[in-house]
Amino acid sequence: MNEERILTLHPAGKQGVNISRDKYDAMRSAILACLADGAELSFSELNSAVEQRLEGKFEGSIGWYFTTVKLDLEARGEIERVLGSKPQRLRLVSTRL
Repeated sequence: MNEERILTLHPAGKQGVNISRDKYDAMRSAILACLADGAELSFSELNSAVEQRLEGKFEGSIGWYFTTVKLDLEARGEIERVLGSKPQRLRLVSTRL
């Protein structure tokens, strides 16, 4: 079986990782759904929300894939860290001009 894969990006310019496209898509969808409607969540809150959404439906380490895909989404400009927030808070990038 030849599984489709994606090379993730990293916002700091570091090397990304090559992961399953299906796992990437599932994790990306869960992260974006949790941040929908203007939600702004801490890293821990978002991780917990994604774990609840994917529990029993995802094979592999949810925490590892969460961090990998979160960094990729930051690098692609789909989500962003809220400047000056401690602990780190994340939100969808506004598409308004």
